[in-house]
Amino acid sequence: MSANPLWSAVRAMRPKQWTKNAVVLAAFIFALGDRQQGVAISAIWTAIGAALLFCLASSAVYLFNDVRDLPQDRLHPKKKLRPIAAGELPVPVALGMSAILLIAALQGAWLVSRDLALVIGGYVALQIVYTLALKKVALVDIFMIAGGFVLRALAGAVAIRATISPWLLLCTLLLALFLALCKRRHEKVVLSDVAGATRESMGQYDERLLDQLIAIVSAATLVCYALYTLWPDTVQKFGTAKLGLTIPFVIFGLFRYLDIVYRHEKGDRPEQILLTDVPLLADLFLYGLTVLGVLLYGRP
Repeated sequence: MSANPLWSAVRAMRPKQWTKNAVVLAAFIFALGDRQQGVAISAIWTAIGAALLFCLASSAVYLFNDVRDLPQDRLHPKKKLRPIAAGELPVPVALGMSAILLIAALQGAWLVSRDLALVIGGYVALQIVYTLALKKVALVDIFMIAGGFVLRALAGAVAIRATISPWLLLCTLLLALFLALCKRRHEKVVLSDVAGATRESMGQYDERLLDQLIAIVSAATLVCYALYTLWPDTVQKFGTAKLGLTIPFVIFGLFRYLDIVYRHEKGDRPEQILLTDVPLLADLFLYGLTVLGVLLYGRP
């Protein structure tokens, strides 16, 4: 029985990966408790709107990427099941959907602010360059991925017209590099013997190098976040040093993810892990609850 065309179109947009766009909300959450900015809680609707626009833009990129990588995806044990690779969604339809989603995202962003449209446009341009060329260059490819997350965080700030902390951008960059490196390690170590399962750049990676980079970036992420929460400027802006109470949740989250990567030999799909791993979900929930509690009620 042939697949439902509408369902195939929805699957091709990769809605499970929209969880990445939750990063857009980070600027609102931290600006909410910033006494120097005075962001109203009603700005959450603008932040959510920006996240939804990023979902449209990222889906447009996914469709373009799947069309571009069609021959390789058909050799991949999992990617061959994607609607375009499986022949469920014709290439012209996929390209048409990509164009429509991109136009909708940019027009919607322009209605919010010119800066948001520029950030989303920059994200799309970055992803196109990544898809066409730089995904084949080791190390550069993970920085391109991390750059996309930094632009997500920046989009949330410009949407609500808030000043984003350089610490938040740095933490976002490091965490994205951590996830990207873990994904590359999984592809290098676990999928190396599966025909068509690894990307072209994997031949340029070394397992020992990946292990060292993961250790460096995970430590840098933790130190950077801890410094951000306890930095005098942060304490002054939020009127409390209690944001440091969230550090244990960050430590546990990093430890748990490393356990998943090394002991359970997973890590190729971070968005799925973040949605299905119960300890990580509980950790994220408690982290979010603690952040909101500190920012809203933690002032002396």
